[in-house]
Amino acid sequence: MIELAFPWALLLLPAPWLVARFAPPWREQAPALRFPFFHRVTSAAGVEPKAGSVIRARLRFQMAAAIIVWVLLVLALSWPERVGEPIELDKAARDLVLAVDISGSMDQRDFETADGTRIQRLQGVKDVVGRFIDKREGDRVSLIVFGSQAFMQAPFTEDLQTVRDLLDQTEVGMAGPHTVIGDAIGLAIRAFESSEIDKRLLVLLSDGQDTGSKMTPVNAAEVAASKGVQIFTIGVGDPDGEGENRVDPASLEDIATRAGGEFFFADDQEGLAAIYERIDELTPRDVETLTWRPRQPLAHWLLGLAALIALAATGWLEWQTGRRAVA
Repeated sequence: MIELAFPWALLLLPAPWLVARFAPPWREQAPALRFPFFHRVTSAAGVEPKAGSVIRARLRFQMAAAIIVWVLLVLALSWPERVGEPIELDKAARDLVLAVDISGSMDQRDFETADGTRIQRLQGVKDVVGRFIDKREGDRVSLIVFGSQAFMQAPFTEDLQTVRDLLDQTEVGMAGPHTVIGDAIGLAIRAFESSEIDKRLLVLLSDGQDTGSKMTPVNAAEVAASKGVQIFTIGVGDPDGEGENRVDPASLEDIATRAGGEFFFADDQEGLAAIYERIDELTPRDVETLTWRPRQPLAHWLLGLAALIALAATGWLEWQTGRRAVA
């Protein structure tokens, strides 16, 4: 399909006719000699005297070429375009940060699989979170890991396979043995500040309690809520543990409540998978679909054709003039 970007330019088509019809004729004055015996000279030369004004005759070929060139120029000015079939592009309408605790306590082998086998906590978490990432088609996902410090493992990206690979490469203790939940939330807030997407979700998983963040988790959650970040928290591990190895459900629930999310607890891999499925239901995939049509401009073809016709007409007229001069 061909469309005109500036169809109003077609109003210029009758412009030459209007000028020829209503504009005053163009006159040119030329110097002349006056002879008192003019009639004797013309009679002797055998020439019949005519009016002083001369109107140059235009050939039909010349007029046709001029009309065609003008039409082509006006059509080029209207900017015709060949419009292709519509193309749909899915654009992420939500940014998601996954914050995963990799402190020393995540090395405990007390996480049960569906068949009752006990595996390392972090390995069980990576299996479940990895499957959750695979379902995030349409979201921009970022990965944060934290222990004694919080680190941005993967910035926001739609390359889900890369995020999962980076998650699989994490090991217990890579970020230190302790747990800084507040700093992890703070790092997520800074990541969201570079985002232009309004819908922002943080899913934070931890098996311990905060042990020295620069900002308390509760204050960090309030800051996140003020910036439109919704937080879901997941507790894993042993609520009856001692010291840093004891998960703090009350604190995680308080964080989620202040940031408009929910708190969940899981003590095995099956329960954790159910939690992520529930989060998926509460925050379904949100995609903005953009539709556009490829456009190929055609004006240069019209301009080229007009130039060829003008050159051909000019060459033909010059050739005809040369023939008459020789004759």
